[in-house]
Amino acid sequence: MRLRCGLLITVLLAALLQGCTLTRAQIRQADAIVATSVDRQTTCDRADHCAIPSPLLDAANKALADSTSSEPQHVVTLLDDSEAALVARINLIRAARQSIDVQTYIWDEDDTGQLVLNELIDAARRGIDVRILADQLFSFEDPALLERLARVSPNLQIRLYNPTFQNSRTPPLEFAAGVLCCFMKFNQRMHNKLLLVDDSIGITGGRNYQNRYFNWDNDFNYVDRDVMVGGPAARDMASSFKLFWNHRRSVPLIRLRDVNRLIRRDPAPPPWPAPHYTDPDRVADAQAEAEDPDWLAQHLVDTSLHTGKVEFFSDRPAKTDQPTKRDAQEFTTHLMHLLSGAQHEVVMQTPYLVMSRRAQKIFKNLRRQVPPPQIIVSTNSLASTDAFAVYAVSYKRRKIYLTRYGFDIYEMKPHAEFADDAYLQANVDDEDGDETTPAVPGMAGAKHKRFPGTDRRPGLFGSNGRRNRPAPLVSSGRRFGLHAKSLVVDDSLAMVGSHNFDPRSDHYNTEAGVIIYDQRFASQLRASIMQATEPQNAWIIAPRKPTIPVLGQISQAIGDLSAKLPLFDIWPFRYATSYDIKPGCGPLLPTDPDFSRCYAPAGDFPDVDISPKLLYTRLIIAFGASGQNVL
Repeated sequence: MRLRCGLLITVLLAALLQGCTLTRAQIRQADAIVATSVDRQTTCDRADHCAIPSPLLDAANKALADSTSSEPQHVVTLLDDSEAALVARINLIRAARQSIDVQTYIWDEDDTGQLVLNELIDAARRGIDVRILADQLFSFEDPALLERLARVSPNLQIRLYNPTFQNSRTPPLEFAAGVLCCFMKFNQRMHNKLLLVDDSIGITGGRNYQNRYFNWDNDFNYVDRDVMVGGPAARDMASSFKLFWNHRRSVPLIRLRDVNRLIRRDPAPPPWPAPHYTDPDRVADAQAEAEDPDWLAQHLVDTSLHTGKVEFFSDRPAKTDQPTKRDAQEFTTHLMHLLSGAQHEVVMQTPYLVMSRRAQKIFKNLRRQVPPPQIIVSTNSLASTDAFAVYAVSYKRRKIYLTRYGFDIYEMKPHAEFADDAYLQANVDDEDGDETTPAVPGMAGAKHKRFPGTDRRPGLFGSNGRRNRPAPLVSSGRRFGLHAKSLVVDDSLAMVGSHNFDPRSDHYNTEAGVIIYDQRFASQLRASIMQATEPQNAWIIAPRKPTIPVLGQISQAIGDLSAKLPLFDIWPFRYATSYDIKPGCGPLLPTDPDFSRCYAPAGDFPDVDISPKLLYTRLIIAFGASGQNVL
């Protein structure tokens, strides 16, 4: 009875909140206040808006100039390295001569979020048209911050996508009300990531604006990936951004109830404050590298490829408004088409191994080919993920993935060596420091100064809150999770984007990405994904070897029956488990006759300590993992 009353109260509250929309008079009043109080200071009076030189933008403009409708020219750069990914953004923002468009799912208030935001404000003040479109749920969670941003420069515009009850912030009660009253609308998020400069060059992929996406968190960081593309594909990026920017779900700040109220209460705000970074030295290093021609050449220009066909695809904002519309799911549809055409190999990297129904059908058909293509999947373990509920669904379906689809599954270790190497590269100063600065272990040669990481205050629903913290481990030390979403098909074409190949990406979130038809780029991307599958970086998933012949077979039969039940899947002994390589052995597939000799079982949830999250994972497997299509 109490539960029913609670649900009724929540629904009534949601209806009340939906009715509390702004009046036209309130919107006009806030608009007038912004117009009279906006900070109109300018820092440049030159025709080029004081843009810095950029070999990245120059290469993109040359590709555009050399392109024809039948023979497009592009310059593409794989941004695996987190430091290069951040420096490239700073360089392009400072090099912009006309416009900067930014689209993202998460924008935090940590060092990374502050740095990029302040770089964009500086660009606006020198005369660049800057537009920021961020998904509301995990971005700019402080209405007072947005009230200030609404008046920081007439050249800076910010809109939030799909705000809950027309507010910039979603408190817990409103979060619950949004789920209960308007699940489809609330659950559909804008997951696209894009930074576009002068409609000539863009960066897209998996990274959001938060420390952990750029190896600036001292506790937990993501292995992620972007791609930078200059050339005609940037014009498609511009068209996609325009569709989202003009969509009714993209709400200007003055139309947000909480921001509007603050603007009307404060007609004369103080000037925008100087940034306050937790680690100003590390920020200064990134800013210096963005204007260092030698650094840019070594880490970005020299690794770029000049190629022909490149395609940018994005789902439309109408993905859930009009799900039957042919082009609403343009990127998702094209991605599935690429998968279905595989002949000999698919190499896939995704943080969440939960296949949508469409993907399941494709992989089932690929398995029927003679011979079937090899399917290599790099994904998270429970020890490396911060989405343990999704992992529980993946865990339950392991046998299907191994037997019905023929996946070779590699789950990343939380202390993967390649990820730790990348963290050290992003957190050292290569200049000679003082003699008291300790050297970073494993970095030979000159002295390297370690910077401390940064932590954000925990929040109930924030992307770095306790809900998203990974499960406690038996081992200690820095830990990493996989966030990259990439695909290589037959060594000939490659995709880098935001699509997770899961039901949420298929049916709810809008996604975007770049498809590059170049064997050299495909080879680069494949090598990057395969590095994550090496034994020092991942456990391999393989069938469990019964220790007692008859009882082991009975146990597997019970496990198979239990896994098919929609509820009460309580049998703890599964068909497959995690394996770790033994010393002196080389990597082998589970089908190799020497696999049992060279690999030892590491347990179902290796390195995960007994904790509430481990218990939750078991409970979701037992009672809640059947609802995978709403994750």
